[in-house]
Order: sequence, then C-alpha cells, then structure tokens
Amino acid sequence: MNYESTIKPELQPALEPVLDRDADGGLAGTGRGWMVLVALLVALALGLAWYVMHHKPAASDAEAARNAQAQTVSVITPGRTSVTGTITASGTIAARREMPVGVAGEGGRVERVLVDAGDWVQAGQVLAVVDRSVQVEQIAGQAANIEVQRANARIAQSNLDRALKLVERGFISKADVDRLVATRDAAVAQVHVANAALGQLQASSARLNIVAPAAGLVLTRGVEPGQIVSPGSGVLFRIAKDGQFEMQAHLAENDLARLSVGQSADVMPVGTAQPFTGQIWQLSPTIDTQTREGVARIALAYNPALRPGGFASAQIRSGAVTAPILPESAILSDQNGPFVYVVGGNNKVARRAVKTGDVTAQGIVVIEGLSGTERVVMRAGGFLNPGDTIRPVAAKATATPRPGA
Repeated sequence: MNYESTIKPELQPALEPVLDRDADGGLAGTGRGWMVLVALLVALALGLAWYVMHHKPAASDAEAARNAQAQTVSVITPGRTSVTGTITASGTIAARREMPVGVAGEGGRVERVLVDAGDWVQAGQVLAVVDRSVQVEQIAGQAANIEVQRANARIAQSNLDRALKLVERGFISKADVDRLVATRDAAVAQVHVANAALGQLQASSARLNIVAPAAGLVLTRGVEPGQIVSPGSGVLFRIAKDGQFEMQAHLAENDLARLSVGQSADVMPVGTAQPFTGQIWQLSPTIDTQTREGVARIALAYNPALRPGGFASAQIRSGAVTAPILPESAILSDQNGPFVYVVGGNNKVARRAVKTGDVTAQGIVVIEGLSGTERVVMRAGGFLNPGDTIRPVAAKATATPRPGA
C-alpha cells in the first residue's frame, strides 16, 4: 500500500518536522513518524482526561448566583482596649445633713430675726428673738416668792432656837420642839420649791429664743419680725450642718450594683461650666418599687455655686475594664437582647449575643460575648439574616488592640 497517498496535502506541512522525505520527494521513515504522531495524540488524550477528573467547579450555578448577589459589608476587628468605666446619672443638689429649726418653747411674737439665708452660724447662736415680757414678770414674781419663803424659813429656825433654850428649863415639852423642827424643815423645803419654780421659768424664757442646734449654713428663713409663732408653726429655718452638700444621684439598679462607697465622681450643676469632684459616701439600701432606681449620695464640699434643690448630672467612675469596643451601628437589639453579626471563614454571618457596658467616646464597651479577634459587621446588620453570605470589607478599628490580643 502506498501510504504517501493517504496523507492529505494540507496536513503535510504540519507533519514535515516529524516525517522525512527521500531523494525523490516522497516520505521516508514512515513508521517512525507515525509513532511520534500517535504518541502526541495519546498525551493529549491523557491530559484531557486528567483535567476532567481533577477539575472541580467553583460552585454550583445557584451558589454562584448567590455569591454574585452578596452584599459588600464593612467589618471590624475590635481588639481589646482598657477603658475607665463611667456611669452617667442625674439628680439634685441637697444638704448632706439638713437640720430643720422651729419653735422649741411656748412661742410668742417675734421681735427680731438675727440671721438670713446664706449666713453661717455657730451652735447655740440665737437666730430669732421672741417677746418675753410676760415671762420676765413671772420670773420677777417667782424671785420675790423665794425671798418670802426664805424669810419664813428664817423665822422657823429662830423659833426652834428659842425653844431649844427653854427645853432645858422645862418650859417647853419635847413634843413642842418636834413640831418646831418640822415647821423649820417645811419652810426650808418651800425655799427649794420656789428656787425650782424660778429655774423652770428661766428655762422656759430662754427657750423662747430660736437658736441654731449646730454650726452650719442657713439655707432658708421662714419667719419675720412681728410674726406670732408657736410649736405648731412648723420649720422657721433650715440649716446645712457644717455647710456640707451632696448630690442625690438616681441610678438604675444594675448600675447601682457596680458602685461602692468611696468611688469618685464629677458633678456638673445646671447653669455652671465647672465640675465639682466628690465621693460616694452612701448607697441606697433599697430600690424604689415604681421606678426601679436607687440613690447614690455623692458628698461635696461647700461652694457658692452649689445650690440645694438644683438639678445636676454626674459622671461616676466605676473602675477600669479591658474589653472590645464597637461603634453603635454594630450592635443590634431585639426582644432577646443585644447582639452582633460575626463573619465566619466562609464569609457567612452568624448571630452572637453580647452584653454591653459603658458608652464611651470611642463606642460601646462589650463586656461579654466577644474576645476582640472576631470580624464583626460594622454596618448594615439590620439587613442581614444568620447564614447570609457577604463580601466583607475591612474597616478601621475604633479601638487600639492590646499587644498580643
């Protein structure tokens, strides 16, 4: 058979490198050329088979469609940051120990008022003078009665002395002497009774004056000269003992549980730009059943800018904590509580419950639920569902991670 005639003319240029020609232009070494051709075809077939066996499609058509529709979402790796915890509270300024002062005696017409609101007073200082003309006359009458009783006592003693001299002579019996002794003792007792009555009148007269029970700052004055006062007149003066003030900060019960006596706070009264530093000196032992709040009492030193009854806000330092910090947009909430979306290795989001802490200028502190190394959805979490595939784009962290975090 003539193999030369079976090769198509158009394939000959491609096969010329492997097929030799003889001197007449015919093909030479025909067996060797065909072997090379067959080897090339076999190698091509084997390569195609290996590709088909080992090549796996990137995804099914449905999965590819979902990946093509995946949202581009900003994610953040928060790390862990040391933050000084603060609790914000509001309340009112008040005297730490407020002393109401009223009428301690019988009362009467007020002659003079010696102090005004804003004055400093000492313990026992007279605040207002009440008319005592009637009491003065009563004291004078009782003093005169004492002199009468003393005179009676002197007469009784003289009668007894004379009787004792006559007893020796037998002119007076022993029984008469005993009666004279009793009369003398009764007269002396009457002198003591009169003295006691005088002291009572003097004490009652002294109680007419309205005096300060302790040193402090007069907060209010509720009496004027000419006013008739009595024990039923109520409070006439209010005094802040030693001029000590406080802020009564109202806090939710979970915030109250984080505080302890001695922690410092910055108090900012309304209308001032100057904060006042104080310390918690008492925490409410009870919680209001209606508001679910308790009171933290923050002691403050006297300052004219502090006005009892005024409104104020406080920043209470509750100690340092090291935890992740997230922007507000990253934390979502529903009936089950706050949560975030965490991105897994397959770019699918998963819901994770968290517990939040203080709100700082950097963001919200997450005290439970995150270690700080996760990729957390920063925005658009409200449009995601657990299991959704996203295209994450790293955003700048809000906090500087701790070394080794």
